[in-house]
Amino acid sequence: MLWFNDLRRKDVNLVGGKSSSLGELTSGTNVPVPYGFATTAAGYRHFMKETGCNDKVNALLKTLKDPEDSDKLHRVCSKIRKIMTSVKMPDDLAKSIGDAYDQLAKKMGQNEPFVAIRSSATAEDLPNASFAGEQDSYLNVHGRDNVIKKVQQCYASLFTDRATYYRIKAKFPQEKVALSAAVQMMVFSKVSGIMFSVNVANGDDTKVMIEAVWGLGEYAVQGTVTPDDYIVDKKSMKIVDKTIPSKNIELVRMPNGGVEQKNVPEKMAKSSVLNDKQIVELARYAEEIEKHYGCYMDMEWALDPYDKLWLVQARPETVWSQRKKNGDKKPEEQEQGSDTKATNNKVLLKGLPASPGVATGTVHVIDDPKDISKFKKGEILVTLMTSPDWVPAMQKAAAIVTNNGGMTCHAAIVSREMQIPCLVGTSSRGNAATKILRTGQEVTIDAKNGIVYQGRAENILKPKEKAANSATAAPAAEYFPPTATRVMMNLGDPDLAEKYASLPADGIGLMREEFLWTTYIHKHPLYLIETGHPEYVVNELANGISKVARAMAPRPVVLRFSDFKSSEYRNLKGGDKFEPHESADLLGWRGASRYYDPKYLPAFKLELQAVKKVRNEYGLKNLNVMIPFCRTVDEARKVTDIMREEGLVRSADFKVYMMAEIPSNIILADQFDQFIDGYSIGSNDLTMLILGCDRNNDVVAHLFDERNLAVKRVIRHLIKVAHNDGKTVSICGQAPSEYPEFTEFLVRSGIDYVSVNPDMVKQTKLNVAHFEQRIMLDKATGLGKRDPENYNW
Repeated sequence: MLWFNDLRRKDVNLVGGKSSSLGELTSGTNVPVPYGFATTAAGYRHFMKETGCNDKVNALLKTLKDPEDSDKLHRVCSKIRKIMTSVKMPDDLAKSIGDAYDQLAKKMGQNEPFVAIRSSATAEDLPNASFAGEQDSYLNVHGRDNVIKKVQQCYASLFTDRATYYRIKAKFPQEKVALSAAVQMMVFSKVSGIMFSVNVANGDDTKVMIEAVWGLGEYAVQGTVTPDDYIVDKKSMKIVDKTIPSKNIELVRMPNGGVEQKNVPEKMAKSSVLNDKQIVELARYAEEIEKHYGCYMDMEWALDPYDKLWLVQARPETVWSQRKKNGDKKPEEQEQGSDTKATNNKVLLKGLPASPGVATGTVHVIDDPKDISKFKKGEILVTLMTSPDWVPAMQKAAAIVTNNGGMTCHAAIVSREMQIPCLVGTSSRGNAATKILRTGQEVTIDAKNGIVYQGRAENILKPKEKAANSATAAPAAEYFPPTATRVMMNLGDPDLAEKYASLPADGIGLMREEFLWTTYIHKHPLYLIETGHPEYVVNELANGISKVARAMAPRPVVLRFSDFKSSEYRNLKGGDKFEPHESADLLGWRGASRYYDPKYLPAFKLELQAVKKVRNEYGLKNLNVMIPFCRTVDEARKVTDIMREEGLVRSADFKVYMMAEIPSNIILADQFDQFIDGYSIGSNDLTMLILGCDRNNDVVAHLFDERNLAVKRVIRHLIKVAHNDGKTVSICGQAPSEYPEFTEFLVRSGIDYVSVNPDMVKQTKLNVAHFEQRIMLDKATGLGKRDPENYNW
């Protein structure tokens, strides 16, 4: 167990995002935080191993081939949770948790204090794996045995339907995520809510946004109640806007444990939850926390019966922090003109504009999440309120409209992350969406001004505002300066290519072919050859690749040939017959070593045929290819010889790149150069092999760091050698997305391209422009002569 005052935000691997952030607030700020402790990820893994749950969970997950099959997903996850809650917790772990609770009681001078137990996954709040809010939390728990029991239930909640679905869709293996439970003194909230250090409606970072409800804050997060909304100017600390809807129910704690819903008296329901003094006090806390963390923040707070405010959670805000930085132009004020100025279409209802954008489509009203499988892509989702269980439907929606909720409810947050137009809280604006709108009805959603119009409102949908209902299109106010260092994008799902094509990326630096196999083909290539269906491979690969190449044209697309490990190939239908059992398949039969092997060569030729089909038959000449995990120069020669025999020859409009992820790629770069046009650094594998640190081994996870000087030196060496021969160098690992300072090192070292995930394209574009300007200034002042290893001086 680790106490909050012993934790900092860097301890995510130890205790997850929520617990580490509670530690940071306690240790590093002066804001009031209820005290507590966190169980560790090591404790969770000890539980999984000692109880035998690990093997049982893995066996059940293997039966779940398609996470979109909601019935099967529910059955499998229910079995997993039942197994995990029915086993006996190891005695040593139970004693450790119980003893820590007793110590907390002693520290607080209370006998069996009431606590909140919040799940904190080690993958939470990471840029490439945001699972926050997908696990369960328990309020108003007291007693040693109850605390131990609820921690075990937190463990099991790692396998809720929604959390499991997210991990599978994100290709995040369950072994890489663990769970910590934050055990925190309960605030007996008479009022609570959420707060952002940026106005999440429009990205205005000169404002603090606060939402408040009566009772416990769960109803604000869930969207059960539409909260009060307060906007405070950071500079003057004046309240510039208030919205006070009716809040007729609240969630309250029960004296003997647990929570219950109560009705709020009518006069109290319509009154402001907080007074002006309390609103400003919260805004000052938000400003202090933002300053400490150095980024926009998402916070939860509570007001106790003695009118003391507490901060119960804080984490980096995930949407606007990636869209803009201090110094950008302030967002334009939303238009407040009459509805008739925008369009002649009838106004059906109004709501809170939670996620900006415009869309038109057919309404589909859904009252129960069990019916989400009926929802079709491109429809307008209309419901009371969403929860994480609704995500599969939300991903298909052209827009979302809800009866309840505020700017920080689930529907609002997820819509902003998915960049889908969204209106919430329509009931608080006069009419409930589910009563006014009907399934099959065509409407236009204006989520800039919070209006739903009848029919197709052409004036709202005019090209200069919304060319094709693409919520990802950069707003007119956004400007991304040209940069010498190109910013590319990583992509797996071809169906997202059109959605992300309007991002200011210079092309696709990494298209992962593996996604096509697991999503569209499902069968082992040698099995399909054996059963007489090789054309199925060629056609499915070509169709998926062409979606991306067509959407991005004329910008270049780099397809990485298949890079499955043997265990992953074995999961494809028919794979058992053709795949060996390797104890360390991460370093086994993968990448280039497969392509020329007689056992796999026929399958590799199908990949080459698909590439030829896209380039020659479909005419998409912007498609290039990349060879992964190429250990020797001889392997590079063999693979490129096979490509040449199959009619794929390097030329001015067809580039062949190679992943630089093995030390030999850097040491012998001058020899590899004769077979390729450039390199793409795979920083994960390269770091693993430079440091001798298994990136899948949690025991040594703390040693794995792409910013290690040894890794930086080999990258600089590769750039120098490649440039000597006129070759380009890119990077497609996760490091540039996670560490802006690492991106600066790359730019200073002369890298040609940086390829990041779609959610980081805009921010990386701005970062690169900033770094290039800084380098020019350094050169002008003489600082540019310094070694780029020591860029952060």
